[in-house]
Amino acid sequence: MPLDPPVLTALALLLGLLVGSFLNVVIHRLPVMMERDWAMQCAELRGEAPPRFEPLGLATPRSRCPHCGHRISALENIPLVSYLALRGKCSACKAPIGLRYPVIETVSGLLSAYAAWRFGWSWATAGALVFLWSMVALTFIDFDKQLLPDSITLPLLWLGLLLNLGGTYTDLRSAVIGAAAGYLALWSVYWLFKLTTGKEGMGYGDFKLLAAIGAWFGWQMLPLTILASSVVGAAVGIALIVFARHGRNVPIPFGPYLAGAGVIVLFWGKPLTRTYLGL
Repeated sequence: MPLDPPVLTALALLLGLLVGSFLNVVIHRLPVMMERDWAMQCAELRGEAPPRFEPLGLATPRSRCPHCGHRISALENIPLVSYLALRGKCSACKAPIGLRYPVIETVSGLLSAYAAWRFGWSWATAGALVFLWSMVALTFIDFDKQLLPDSITLPLLWLGLLLNLGGTYTDLRSAVIGAAAGYLALWSVYWLFKLTTGKEGMGYGDFKLLAAIGAWFGWQMLPLTILASSVVGAAVGIALIVFARHGRNVPIPFGPYLAGAGVIVLFWGKPLTRTYLGL
């Protein structure tokens, strides 16, 4: 039975905090797992013995302190509560725990709660939660490693198309065109930039992420997505160069700005587009 809006929002907040804790694991381990897989594939192609690594997955082994190796217990892994109780330090060696862990949990929880309040008891809420959690994971992975894993972007694309079979966010025709147009838009920019300068301006993961956003919200939302991500990305890039002495030749990941634009489109895309067209 449908839950009352306050109850649904509270449950979504709690679920978002729990998933945020898991997203910290995904953000840290998934790139490592990918790098190990690439190393094993390269060794196989060279005809060499595959390198040996400590077993690593998203569920095992248990999380531990990177400084002393202390295994984190269940009581030390309660979202936000454990961080506050431990005062941001490891219980064994007292080394500081990165502030990013509670930040990711908080962002995941607040976005989940707002989605539940915004869409109510519906498939739109269920889909929005998956979309938001994926955007959080992709944002921080791209910041860290400049990677947008196919294991997240491609399932996200197909899920968007499946949800729109019933018109959850847009009609299926717009979703299919949006997926194709989203990919081709950045693919065209990539090749134009490469043919002009001889350099690669972005990665293929950016194409797939924009294709996924197009599959979720339709081709009509792509101009707003590209505009919002480009404006924010340019502003942040200029700020980094001016204030943080960020080298002009040092690449800046574009995925986080696409992900942020995707969140904007999820919540406010249609009214913003109507306002823009009205102006």
